[in-house]
Amino acid sequence: MKPLARTLARALVCAGIASTSLAARSDMAAAQRWLDAEFKVSSLSRAQQLQEMDWFVRAGESLQQRGVRAIRVVSEDIATHNYESRVLARAFEDITGIAVTHEITSEGALVDQLYADMQSGGHRYDGWISDSDLIGTHYRYGAVIPLTDYMQGSGREFTNPTLDLADFIGLKFTTAPDGKLYQLPDQQFANLYWFRADWFARKDLQQRFEARYGYPLGVPLNWTAYEDIADFFSNHVKEIDGVRVYGHMDYGKRDPSLGWRFTDAWLSMAGAADKGIPNGLPVDEWGIRVAPDQCTPVGASVARGGATNSPPAVFALTKFVDWLKAYAPPEAMQMTFNDAGPVPGQGQIAQQIFWYTAFTAALTQPGIAAVNRDGSPKWRMAPSPHGPYWKTGMQNGYQDVGAWTFLRSTPPNQLHAAWLYAQFVTSKTVSLRKSMVGLTFIRESDIKHPYFTQNAARYGGLVEFYRSPARVAWTPTGNNVPDYPRMAPLWWANVATALSGEKSPQAAMDALASALDNVLAGLQRSGMKRCAPRLNAPLPASQRLSDKGAPWRKVDLEQPRGETIPYERLLQAWKEGRVQ
Repeated sequence: MKPLARTLARALVCAGIASTSLAARSDMAAAQRWLDAEFKVSSLSRAQQLQEMDWFVRAGESLQQRGVRAIRVVSEDIATHNYESRVLARAFEDITGIAVTHEITSEGALVDQLYADMQSGGHRYDGWISDSDLIGTHYRYGAVIPLTDYMQGSGREFTNPTLDLADFIGLKFTTAPDGKLYQLPDQQFANLYWFRADWFARKDLQQRFEARYGYPLGVPLNWTAYEDIADFFSNHVKEIDGVRVYGHMDYGKRDPSLGWRFTDAWLSMAGAADKGIPNGLPVDEWGIRVAPDQCTPVGASVARGGATNSPPAVFALTKFVDWLKAYAPPEAMQMTFNDAGPVPGQGQIAQQIFWYTAFTAALTQPGIAAVNRDGSPKWRMAPSPHGPYWKTGMQNGYQDVGAWTFLRSTPPNQLHAAWLYAQFVTSKTVSLRKSMVGLTFIRESDIKHPYFTQNAARYGGLVEFYRSPARVAWTPTGNNVPDYPRMAPLWWANVATALSGEKSPQAAMDALASALDNVLAGLQRSGMKRCAPRLNAPLPASQRLSDKGAPWRKVDLEQPRGETIPYERLLQAWKEGRVQ
């Protein structure tokens, strides 16, 4: 036995790990190299990491004996998945002997391809990292494997004993109405309020703001305050250090990403849904109502008991259009999600109500205008303000959960190998390092690790947010949506008509609600097996609108007095375990 192999063997004996074959020991040597080079920091001890990697070695060997040599998986294009594709796929192959082609594509293309295979029974990939927004679709069509059943049945042999599902923070988002887990979270990020803390801290700007609006410049708690701050920077401050500045940032190009801006909880931030976490019940953040069984969709329009074209929803679209045109850079109207994401880092944006924390890593890069010379951010993040219809207990914003998804059409041994890879890239040995790279936390143990305690100041409030009780109110699209791939595109197509002036916000939301109802009606006729839609009979809006639940009737005061809170007080509340 070579000296390195003897050293590893002694380490495994000390860790209480049973001996493996000579071939497996060779792979443990690879694991040792990866632990030394890439995975030094982990929530596990070194002995626990060796034990976890030994299990992957033996599972990989078993699959190779079944003839599995390679797998093909796919995910959307964000920093976390690029790290998996470039680094973790190679580590997995070295340790298990199974090669991984981890493809990166756009979110829209991924959804289209997944949906096509779900409908046809095809097998384009062995595993998919798909947003949990499709959980209602996965449950109803029956094409996706319930992981709860798989882990207890045919996949039991290939389920990591140290997976520790209880450590994942997003399982409730990937659990269907039957109580079963359908997807394993791989990355998560929220949409939060982003602002230039250095500008907000300037005494001259504070004095000018309070003199004009009658209350302190701070983190806005409601949409009135956000609008006042947008007006202040865009129309009154105008220029800082020789740079034209704006009080708002968004995007408005007629593009599928325009729909994400709305399906990602914009209506719930205004207060259109019912109370209930993770999603409003019986009416969710899309405005879709379900029957008392909490599973059967019965309508999206106000006429059928939904809220998609209700007063809060119309108010939400109105403000989106008004703010984009009045307070954002003119070029924002022709930007997509990907175009707009880096703009706050360029140094001309004072605040953004709806900013995805997936951009955190990009906005901490040395040398950009939004970072100090010492590498600390000039910006901070906080909960987004909510609209005049919002009430305590409602969803407060969106959280993206990209999660491993497996189709029933996948050949069994390919499925086992893809499941093995999914567990590897989310394992405790790996996940802390992945969190450091992409800042898309999935495990409680990573969020609470001393590394993030010591480095929290680098991330502008992200760590404090994820450690706070507030995070539970940021949730993905839920179970009320029965066919996400067919229904999501309806949003951008209709919202765009309000942006262009072709239709009023009310007319645009009326058209959207009608289109959603039509899809629900089609699904009702299709004979969908689980929780198929069953539309309510239409009634006049006067008989549906209410002040007790969604759809909410119009309030007398949609522009209450602006309210703000000092960021330091908000941060301290989070540290003490309070929402604010």
